[in-house]
Amino acid sequence: MTKAKMLGRSAIALAISAGISTAPAAFAHGESAASLAGAWTLVAADVEHPDGTRARDYGAAPSGLMMIDRDGHYSLQIFKAERERFVSGDKGSGTNAEYKDAVMGSSTHFGTIEIDPAAHLLVFHIRRASFPNWEGEQQKRTYELNGDELSYRVVARPNGDVPISVWKRME
Repeated sequence: MTKAKMLGRSAIALAISAGISTAPAAFAHGESAASLAGAWTLVAADVEHPDGTRARDYGAAPSGLMMIDRDGHYSLQIFKAERERFVSGDKGSGTNAEYKDAVMGSSTHFGTIEIDPAAHLLVFHIRRASFPNWEGEQQKRTYELNGDELSYRVVARPNGDVPISVWKRME
């Protein structure tokens, strides 16, 4: 898929999420979504293991796009570059291994986001997600915003791994 098609689909997903979310997020300390508004491209999708070592969570060259509007509606996609194509060429006729690779090689969700700069917290109010267990959840993530680079740490997984996403604001 071309970058233009991916951007177009992401814009559609963002427009849909903006239209079906019930209300914009409330922003703490007078901070608004405007500070994060725009399109962000994925720089890294790593994971920190309990022993402190770090690894690539979505392979050596993951790609992703996060879009946030001024009212706090967001759409986020992360893809592993090395995902296997389905041998059949048919999404409905994949093998168990192909389906697993497709699911584990991507993370997508949309909803609203709020920011608490004093606590260095982003709060994702997830409306829909490729992992259905996240739907309706409120996920808090510690973040750092340095110029045009945003990084955040996701809450630890059951095995203790902590995903870390790094994004760069697109011009």
